[in-house]
Amino acid sequence: MSQEHESLENLLQENRRFPPSPQFAAQANAKPEIYERAERDRLAFWEEQAGALTWEKKWDAVLDWQPPYAKWFIGGKINASVNALDRHVAQGRGDRVAFYFEGEPGDTQTITYAQLLTEVKKAANALIEIGIKAGDRVAIYMPMIPEAAVAMLACARIGAPHSVVFGGFSADALLSRIQDADAKLVITADGGFRKGAAFALKPAVDEALKGQHNVEKVLVVQRTKQETAWTDRDIWWHDIVGRQSTEHVAESFDSEHPLFILYTSGTTAKPKGIFHTTGGYLTQVAYTHKAVFDLKAESDIFWCTADVGWVTGHSYVVYGPLINGATQVMYEGTPDTPHKGRVFEIIAKYGVTILYTAPTLIRTWMKWGDEFPKAHNLHSLRLLGSVGEPINPEAWMWYRDVIGGNRCPIVDTWWQTETGAIMISPLPGVTATKPGSAMKTIPGISAQVVDENAVPVGNGRGGFLILDKPWPAMLRGIWGEGARYKETYWSRFPGIYFAGDGAKLDDEGAIWLLGRVDDVMNVSGHRISTTEVESALVSHEAVAEAAVVGAADAMTGQGIVAFVILRTGIAHADGVALLTELRNHVAKQIGAIAKPRQILVVNELPKTRSGKIMRRLLKDVAEDRKVGDATTLADPNVMALISQGLKSAKDED
Repeated sequence: MSQEHESLENLLQENRRFPPSPQFAAQANAKPEIYERAERDRLAFWEEQAGALTWEKKWDAVLDWQPPYAKWFIGGKINASVNALDRHVAQGRGDRVAFYFEGEPGDTQTITYAQLLTEVKKAANALIEIGIKAGDRVAIYMPMIPEAAVAMLACARIGAPHSVVFGGFSADALLSRIQDADAKLVITADGGFRKGAAFALKPAVDEALKGQHNVEKVLVVQRTKQETAWTDRDIWWHDIVGRQSTEHVAESFDSEHPLFILYTSGTTAKPKGIFHTTGGYLTQVAYTHKAVFDLKAESDIFWCTADVGWVTGHSYVVYGPLINGATQVMYEGTPDTPHKGRVFEIIAKYGVTILYTAPTLIRTWMKWGDEFPKAHNLHSLRLLGSVGEPINPEAWMWYRDVIGGNRCPIVDTWWQTETGAIMISPLPGVTATKPGSAMKTIPGISAQVVDENAVPVGNGRGGFLILDKPWPAMLRGIWGEGARYKETYWSRFPGIYFAGDGAKLDDEGAIWLLGRVDDVMNVSGHRISTTEVESALVSHEAVAEAAVVGAADAMTGQGIVAFVILRTGIAHADGVALLTELRNHVAKQIGAIAKPRQILVVNELPKTRSGKIMRRLLKDVAEDRKVGDATTLADPNVMALISQGLKSAKDED
């Protein structure tokens, strides 16, 4: 392969720029000098950020780096729950609203910091009565209700690492996580509300616990009041938590005490138990939440739409915002229940000022049509955020224009379960943003785009995104699997963290994420990112969402196969003409080499519950293979419909 094709092709160009308004820049938390200050003395910079937290004992040293293992703020003593709650109440902010909770059926709660602290203290006392001690692992399998945050903070308060399992996962998935972490307790609910109906959670716990485990008790929140099977190990939350003392003195733990385990899917093997410790993680999530979202705790209403079952819910619903004293919205249900304007209705109701959501949802809103956001007053919004995967430039522009009224800065953030906190993002009062680019590393973080020999590629080129210096919120390993940790993240480039993402630098050095390098297509010797072809397709006015895979091709090595969802109101009448137009549109946007071999119009794409597109399943379809494991899909039936559609398209050909 020639030198120019060793790294990823740099195909799409983007010249639109959006500098912050003078008014926004003047009031922003982060100023331009922060980059230089962090660069001048990185460890002193992180010490300064840690100093914003409440420590019982200050650290003796900032960093001990023995690749691939880091320790941060060594010797420091800290409690996560105290930082999220007690200190705000002690400083007279107990009456500030912590959460406006909106249940899917329309029930609401307004929970102040003082009330949340009381509930967490009672829950901590209940955990102690049950027999949970510091170091014991607790599995949490909950809907998106306030008790989920209370449970996490109660575990953190007593030093019991929590393992939150998304409430949509199966009994088998729950059991594997209970077994791997050797959890002693499961906290769950009878059920939750989703898509207009109650769904049960407790039966999945009962099914999971038919397997081998060391779980002693199951603590059950009553949410739906549906009929629930009961055993001797089950305890109602309201029975035990309700009678506890409202006093609990929190113990501080070592900075490196494990705070939580969160499982992320392995490509072939069992899920990886990513574990994070306390001091460094809290430092980075609090700092990034305040700087990246420009939080003004006295006036902002912050809404991160993520579930606590994902790392975004850990870092930017529970820990970061609460440490910063933010007022938040928490919503239980789905964005289309009882109508497709539900999210916008809630923004208007509570006067949400900062919205942090996923490109998948943004593209879904695009598909549904502008009339839903335009039916509600969104003028309270002042900042928009994106998380979870690269956002297409056209989706970025739609987000800015239709949701943000062409006035809100957008922070497109890159980070991972493994990194714990935001790593690459614009700073909204400093950065002139480009649609679709995460721009540059945040102050205090070091990343590079390199070729296959770990040599930086330079501007205008693509390659592998690596992190070459330790950061406070970094994972401390894969729970119980040291060899797997080293092999997964540190073996591709010795001593350098690489988790599998590709990126490119534009001519000005801005970073563009290109998705997983596993998803890179090799077409006639050209290494082309699926993200760039998807972005070209979404830039066509007819397309709301696209997923692209490389399928085996005798002539070119791989051929590009695209699956597209059309915007609402786009007719399928002249299907052949539209598909030809889309193929030519891609060629015009990024070159003939990227022209799809085949395009299939679909109603849905295979997505996990967190909204990520499972391209490997689409590749199975494109290569006419039996579709692989689809159990983690939000809707497993999607694949049968796509396979059927592709067969029909071939028959028509």
